[in-house]
Amino acid sequence: MGALDEGHFSVELEDGVNVEVGFEPETLPIEEAVKVLLQGLGEDINREGIRKTPARVAKALCEGTRGYRQKAKDIVQGALFPEAGLDEGVGHAGGVGGLVIVRDLDLFSYCESCLLPFQVKCHVGYVPSGQQVVGLSKLSRVADVFAKRLQDPQRLADEVCSALNHGIKPAGVAVVLQCLHIHFPNLELGFLDSTHQEWVKVSATIWSDFLSLLKFRGMNVEKTRTKDSTSPCWCPSQSSSALIPCKIELVHQMDAAVTSILKSLGEDPLRKELVRTPNRYVRWLMNFEKANLELKLNGFVCGKMDPFHPSCNEAEMQSELNLAFWSLCEHHLLPFHGVVHIGYFCTKGTNPIARSILESIVHFYGFKLQVQERLTRQVSETVSSLLGGDVIVVVEASHSCMVSRGIEKLGSNTATMALLGQFSTDAAAKDMFLQSIQNTSTS
Repeated sequence: MGALDEGHFSVELEDGVNVEVGFEPETLPIEEAVKVLLQGLGEDINREGIRKTPARVAKALCEGTRGYRQKAKDIVQGALFPEAGLDEGVGHAGGVGGLVIVRDLDLFSYCESCLLPFQVKCHVGYVPSGQQVVGLSKLSRVADVFAKRLQDPQRLADEVCSALNHGIKPAGVAVVLQCLHIHFPNLELGFLDSTHQEWVKVSATIWSDFLSLLKFRGMNVEKTRTKDSTSPCWCPSQSSSALIPCKIELVHQMDAAVTSILKSLGEDPLRKELVRTPNRYVRWLMNFEKANLELKLNGFVCGKMDPFHPSCNEAEMQSELNLAFWSLCEHHLLPFHGVVHIGYFCTKGTNPIARSILESIVHFYGFKLQVQERLTRQVSETVSSLLGGDVIVVVEASHSCMVSRGIEKLGSNTATMALLGQFSTDAAAKDMFLQSIQNTSTS
């Protein structure tokens, strides 16, 4: 909340954040940098599944930062339409003083602190003046121009607000962003909740009416924060102190590769907000370093059964639901996360397998470059080898690559299933397990 810093944002509006108009990033240097990152993870860059990953990552990054090569002024100027207001002194409506709000604009942006995508639900309001209004779709397009850059939520709100203020000359503008940032999963500390916070930028005295209309959508407006508010860091990477055990020289090479990517996108790696970004991104990436999973899993086999759970008197189905996981899409180097549900038949006289063991299996297969279909198969095969064959596995996940690339399908979710042994032939057993998943989802 507060006055707009017009001097700063007028440069942004005219010049596109110090990126030359018409600038097109070179994809080849980005591809070479991605190869360095893949090799740093211990991957074979000629493996079939990731051979084209460098090109896919380069394309996704260029698409996700296309806002640097767009000008908000060009979008707004061709979409101002004459609209009369009420007679002077009667009230406020139409092109003079009538509040206009466009709500629930789904966007995504890349966090400038860690280079991971974050989701944005944007609400924009303005008060027309000069007997003119702007085409409603242009409010979304202006917001998208600034979202498609490396961003911080507060600056994103500031820039959208300022661009509209300069472009349409309204009596007032207000912007509220609801942002969702994924956390940094940690191999030792487990999983934390995602960061879901709200930011605001306003101009003029339309704040109370704007918030009143947002309340219709069930939004908790008391939680909004302003530029001057004191609060924890937005990006979890800034508060993470976890160290990745790897060679210093390797980290320096990977840091240099990320710096090269920033330059290729047209950014200045020496900008104070970006100075530590390469290291933060590498720290995130090294969570998924290729490892000898077989060796780690061998340690669980000896104690695989749960001694505190009574043994089965007869063959019966057991299930462990909602086992959380994180993984990294090997096609785009973007995270996906969700839950794994595992069902199996416990033979007479044996104890069910401990949930912690199943969590470990999911955990270790998750923390690597993956595709969901393979993850589902690997978990099912490993559990089957421990239990004797009759296993069902369902994986439900949200993929960042479905959000932060051209398709931009926010809210989409992918489910995969593996059926082994009796579950592949016994429809009743399969349906019973699937119903148990549904019951936990609705409870």
